[in-house]
Amino acid sequence: MTHEHVLKVTGISKNFPGVKALDKVDFELLPGEVHALVGENGAGKSTLMNILSGVLQPDCGEIFIGNRKMEFRDPHAAAQAGIGIVFQELSLIQNLSVAENIFPGRQKINMAGFIDFPDLHARTRKLLDDFGETLDPKTPVKYLSIAKQQVVEILKALSHEPKILILDEPTSSLTHHEIKLLFNHIRQLKLNGIGIIYISHHLQEIFEIADRATILRDGCTIATVRMQDSDEARIASLMVGREIIHRHVMREDKIDRHKPVLQVRNLCHKKYFKDISFDLFKGEIVGLAGLIGAGRSEIARTLFGLERRTNGEVLLDGRSIDPRSPTEALASGLAYTSENRKLDGLFLDMSISENSIAPQLKRFSGHPLDFLDNTRIAGFVKENMGRFAIRASSAEAKVRKLSGGNQQKVLLSMWLGIGPKVLIVDEPTKGVDVGAKNEILDILRRIADSGIPIMVISSDLLEILALCDRVLVLKEGRIRGELNHAEATEEKIIAYASGIV
Repeated sequence: MTHEHVLKVTGISKNFPGVKALDKVDFELLPGEVHALVGENGAGKSTLMNILSGVLQPDCGEIFIGNRKMEFRDPHAAAQAGIGIVFQELSLIQNLSVAENIFPGRQKINMAGFIDFPDLHARTRKLLDDFGETLDPKTPVKYLSIAKQQVVEILKALSHEPKILILDEPTSSLTHHEIKLLFNHIRQLKLNGIGIIYISHHLQEIFEIADRATILRDGCTIATVRMQDSDEARIASLMVGREIIHRHVMREDKIDRHKPVLQVRNLCHKKYFKDISFDLFKGEIVGLAGLIGAGRSEIARTLFGLERRTNGEVLLDGRSIDPRSPTEALASGLAYTSENRKLDGLFLDMSISENSIAPQLKRFSGHPLDFLDNTRIAGFVKENMGRFAIRASSAEAKVRKLSGGNQQKVLLSMWLGIGPKVLIVDEPTKGVDVGAKNEILDILRRIADSGIPIMVISSDLLEILALCDRVLVLKEGRIRGELNHAEATEEKIIAYASGIV
């Protein structure tokens, strides 16, 4: 890695009506460097990336590629200057082939006026080979896994032979194994001299793959640090402007272990898991840990009536239940927040207010034929926004426009409003910045303190250790270990999850 920058940004500012998105931001990228860009949602990361990729133009400031001052009036100009970007939301056309997605609108035309497919496939094959991939260039991308589609998206950017590659939350839909493969590819790109800007909420990933990190807060550059000279706690505190401590809070005095609220006995699913048995006590937080595919989410979905069990019994407050749909599960007293809040949890184009009351419309009308009582709704939603620290311009703000952390808080407020007996949360801080994550963990503790037991599914072991009073570790659809907080460690959880123990 040389010390002469491939990209330099000085004094970049950008204003939107009523919002100062960037305020004199400085940033530098070296050839062959992975430089992480971190900050809470709203810190200005996306705005800066949109400026570098030509989607937006700055109000002031300068951009240099090498020693040459640049102005990008559109994405084409940025690409011509050597900047490639891979956005979090994939932009592939599902029915087209790998080759057609990598070179859209840039295929050679033969003498007959048709696309020269042999040439297209040969160019694609070379890119795939250089990346160590064995994909068939002719395969429609709709048949590829999300991880392989991510590779195609990266190759699409690399086909322009960029000097700079921007990766925006590239691991958001990948398994642990797929993340390792992606990191191997990134290391290869480094060796080829490509400078990489890496955006992620996952600080563990940043310390594994990045050389330096620049922290943004409220549109300002707070610091640039070398990873070898820093740690997660320092970067987290720089991101939010205060110390962030993810540590377990002793809660044994909040738990009533005399009688379980939820009892699961020999629960089986023909495909996903077998002989699952555990108890959940009043006020307790129990974590389900394990590798991707261990059956954690499938257990939750079965309890909530989204999957059908083949055997076993579930008792809630001593009464046997067998929900055949989410409606029946809710009527029994079970609430479940899916890991994919945008697809399965929220009405994105509706307001905070409409989402908050969606599971309990009858509560706000005196009779099935009555109109909703808007005064009662307004009071309820105002109280909820305060209780869950939901930050928005008003209760009528569209949920789609909220940050990931605020969307998750809206989702929790929806289901807590019905007064469940048991709450199941699946990946409660996925795609959430470190400040909002801390707030969500505190919210879950407060819910449990009120007496509602919580089952937490999370791929973040530090989150499991910080939040849970007890941890059940799954491997291949079976519970392989049970650890109380005092004995639970990352090493022990991984040992059970991988079958070492």
